[in-house]
Amino acid sequence: MKELKEALALYPKKTIDINQLQELSSPFFDSYEAFAEEVLALEEAGILAMVKSKGRSPRKPSVALHYRIQKAKLKQAHHHLLQQYRIQFHREINLDYYYQHDPKQLQKDLPYLRQIDQYIRTNGFPTEAIPTPERSYEIAGDEKWITEKKGKELLERVHLFDKMKIMPVSEPLKYAINPNQVQEPKQLHLIVENKTTYQGLLPAIKQTAFATLIYGSGKTIIQSIEQFNQQYPITADHHFFYFGDIDREGISIWHSLANKIELRLAFPFYRACLAKQPAQGKAYQRKREGAEDAFLQWFDQQEQRQIKRLLAEGYYYPQETLRTKELQQIWEGSNWNDMI
Repeated sequence: MKELKEALALYPKKTIDINQLQELSSPFFDSYEAFAEEVLALEEAGILAMVKSKGRSPRKPSVALHYRIQKAKLKQAHHHLLQQYRIQFHREINLDYYYQHDPKQLQKDLPYLRQIDQYIRTNGFPTEAIPTPERSYEIAGDEKWITEKKGKELLERVHLFDKMKIMPVSEPLKYAINPNQVQEPKQLHLIVENKTTYQGLLPAIKQTAFATLIYGSGKTIIQSIEQFNQQYPITADHHFFYFGDIDREGISIWHSLANKIELRLAFPFYRACLAKQPAQGKAYQRKREGAEDAFLQWFDQQEQRQIKRLLAEGYYYPQETLRTKELQQIWEGSNWNDMI
């Protein structure tokens, strides 16, 4: 009985008494006789080993009152089950992950694996990308399955996420355009983390060398930047600068974004902040080693020591450290093309 073997594989203990075994088996058998025959078959197969000191039930067919579960044997059964699913499912559904992980994961994934198999057999692999909720609904009948119910992770486990041509859905990119620069072959774009800084810089955009001013909206920019080429379909040599808070969260946002696009720090703004008095109150933020190390490499040794000490003592520089007039003067007066 495949179902009972799978239930035993998921059972957290190495031994099980007859009452626990009956409770575990109750969904699969409608009589004691059928239950006992299956238990005896598992005993014969070496999957259940009688604990001799506990004896056997007087009821016929007689089963042991206590069993030791042979997990190694069950693992073999799990592998055999996977081999059956390899034959049953479409050949592009890669099940290698499940050989090395808890059988419980396979149990959780099976309903969706069957849906994926049915989808591929009915439709083949898609040739055009569509938004995530639409593809999610096509596969699982649930528009939130991929994004909110671990569907993306499952598709990655079976090596199918890229083959499903899924178009991520994110917040639209929020930006302002400088009409004086949109025809230039080389274009600069400034991303700022906070709304106050965006609003402060906006009136000066026409006096700068930048084609756009982009409002990052904190972490939102990490996904919304994916829409840049669609929302701003201008063929040019694009260069991105970033200005965010000098705190662990701001550095983490920059680092995540820099892993997606080529991104320079907007140094004139950062250096102007470092010349000011820092604020206190971010000691609770978690240290992100990789992000901070990558961020610090952009600064000279003295600035690195200043930033390290700042973060270690719970201080930070919000973008609001720079007032509107100062922000605009820095943006207009710096030679940004020399930083590329």
